[in-house]
Amino acid sequence: MSVAARSQSLFREEDSNPLVKDQSSGHWKVLIVDDDADVHEITRLALRGFEYLGESLSIISAYSAEQARQLLSDQPDIAVMLLDVVMETDDAGLQLVKYIRQTLNNPFIRIILRTGQPGQAPEKEVVREYDINDYKEKTELTSKKLYTCVYTALSSYRALIGLDANRRGLVKVIEASASIYEQQQLDKFIQGVLEQVVSLLFIDREAVLVRNCGVTSINGKQEQVILAAIGEDRQYIGQDPREVLPAEVNERIQQALSEQHDIIDDYSFTGYVETRTGVEAVFHISSASKLKAPDHQLLELFFKNITVGLENLNLWKDIEETQSEIVYLLGDAVETRSNETGNHVRRVAEIARQLGLMHGMDEEEANILHSAAPLHDIGKIGIPDAILNKQGKLTTDEWEVMKTHTVIGSRILSGSKRPVLQAAATIAMQHHENWNGSGYPGALSGHDIHVYARIVAIADVMDALCSERCYKPGWSLDEAMDFLLQQSAIKFDPTLIELVMDNRQVFEEIRARYPEH
Repeated sequence: MSVAARSQSLFREEDSNPLVKDQSSGHWKVLIVDDDADVHEITRLALRGFEYLGESLSIISAYSAEQARQLLSDQPDIAVMLLDVVMETDDAGLQLVKYIRQTLNNPFIRIILRTGQPGQAPEKEVVREYDINDYKEKTELTSKKLYTCVYTALSSYRALIGLDANRRGLVKVIEASASIYEQQQLDKFIQGVLEQVVSLLFIDREAVLVRNCGVTSINGKQEQVILAAIGEDRQYIGQDPREVLPAEVNERIQQALSEQHDIIDDYSFTGYVETRTGVEAVFHISSASKLKAPDHQLLELFFKNITVGLENLNLWKDIEETQSEIVYLLGDAVETRSNETGNHVRRVAEIARQLGLMHGMDEEEANILHSAAPLHDIGKIGIPDAILNKQGKLTTDEWEVMKTHTVIGSRILSGSKRPVLQAAATIAMQHHENWNGSGYPGALSGHDIHVYARIVAIADVMDALCSERCYKPGWSLDEAMDFLLQQSAIKFDPTLIELVMDNRQVFEEIRARYPEH
């Protein structure tokens, strides 16, 4: 039978659908599963020009249930399946439904069963026993009815996907809420809320939240950072929007910041707000479908209220920065007292952090090490000036006094329950222990020395050798590296020394970033 003849039997009425887009490159994926090639061609003709929410179809063909299994495994985002029952076997289609719902655990795809042999799959039994979404006999399925079935199925699919995204976003909000004031979880909280709002509006393009810190940097540009993002822009979280976002999006964000007001049109919303702490924020969202008045109201409500979170986040950052600054000031005070100026404690902290990450620490632990390292010599505050700043070699008795700075530092810091200060107490006590057991004050060796102390010992010596002191000129980095290598497995952990040698460039960059004066 010809395609034209089959068309008359499969679709009893013809429907005129205007051709808007090429269906092969559309957004919504529709899978035809039928062993009759004519059915595929006729279905494509009937759905030609179909659009849903401004997006056309991408029609995929499978000529057996087995072929459909592979396609469905590879493409979990197929929205609608038009499925024949009788193919390789009399119930191949029904077994495919079980595979989708039970094995692939895919509750989202909308399944429209089309059968030319209704006796093989009675409608009541199929609807009762199988999770299908529509049942049509091929003889009753007109072009217009097919159009309606697919449109309804896509509406259901979109709603289910939106609900699932809403659920996942809510999970993120709940998880972040449990620890919202721990480890900067507010960033994740804002991301979760953003995903919630986007899923509620069924927006399937991009959304981005930018914070303008209002701090002028050296190059005269205010510091801007992407706090949260949806869609393709998610990869840019933490970066400067002016450097990574598409030109048209960045232009609207900068315009909102410059003019300090919202910019709204039918397909996008760019909101501006300034918090009580002086932090500016811009929320930009682009949608494939037209945004209605209720959508604008929800976006405005979300954005105006999320600023409370932004204020808390900014205050949290301020507290952290203040804590770091106090630690650096204490470290600097000790260095100044011993006539050692410059950025020594900052370099030691950064070298320690980088070496910790290279050693396999996660970000949280490396940050603790970074914050604790500047206090490694805090015990020198208890050493007399005559010994601390002596130009010549110390006597045996003077050296014994000098060595007590490790115990003094540990005693000062060990009373705190804060993780950073506990780490600092360990570092203060052990950073002069040697890998071979020849160090002080406890003659510890190997892995009995805490990894924090092993790392800080290398960072401290590396930077001290390269820095000018009252008793010596600064060494070159080559000379310092040679010394570290010579002392591998004697003073220093050989595994850590190997990491230093393999990453020399990192340490050169740290010294360049924090110069001596």
